[in-house]
Amino acid sequence: MGLPLYARVRAVLWERIRSGVWRPGQMIPSEMDIGRELGVSQGTVRKVLDGLSRESLVVRRQGKGTFVVEHTPDDVLFRFFHIYENDGARIHPESISTKAKVTEADAAERARLGLVKGAYVIRINRLRVRNDKPFVTESIVLPRARFPGLAEKPEIPNTLYDIFQREYGVLVARADEHLTPVAADKRTAKDLRIPEGTPLLAIDRLAYSIDDRPVEWRISLVHLDRAHYLARLR
Repeated sequence: MGLPLYARVRAVLWERIRSGVWRPGQMIPSEMDIGRELGVSQGTVRKVLDGLSRESLVVRRQGKGTFVVEHTPDDVLFRFFHIYENDGARIHPESISTKAKVTEADAAERARLGLVKGAYVIRINRLRVRNDKPFVTESIVLPRARFPGLAEKPEIPNTLYDIFQREYGVLVARADEHLTPVAADKRTAKDLRIPEGTPLLAIDRLAYSIDDRPVEWRISLVHLDRAHYLARLR
């Protein structure tokens, strides 16, 4: 038995986004034109596009049309950085002391990123500052095969997902985060300029590309001094 009509239309549009036939930021054809091309009703196309919008793969702009989502630094922070000041203000973290190197993946990295033995990864370590004070340490692991040359860049950007899409054609569609309270060890305490044993929030994130492959494993240790983690449930 074939796929239901909705699923067949979604598969076609999803593949056009995944493959780059429809590029980031590009306005896609109208619901009527897509329906005519695929031989389905405009209502079916609308339902599919509404679903892709909820998945943050397209964005619908009133009076203008529907566009393939395009990651920008501000968009990335809005979607994937969930630490806010206690008064509700958004925190705009900046990166300092960023270091990147290429090494062979260890067993844990291979398991999380679905890599074979002998595969190489890019490891990025950096501090994030808030009001010029360190408050997050980040350990990021990426499959080198997906991002060749990234470690050799003279400067690692403050946000990564926009460069993933722009330079490597990798669209981060979703991320799973696990939150755990931990105590600052000696090294982390020194980096964050806090006493050893200070409570921190550990955020273990695995980010997936549009084809549902893991592309980034990130562990952030956050000093929530007059700040909080906000999860919006829709």
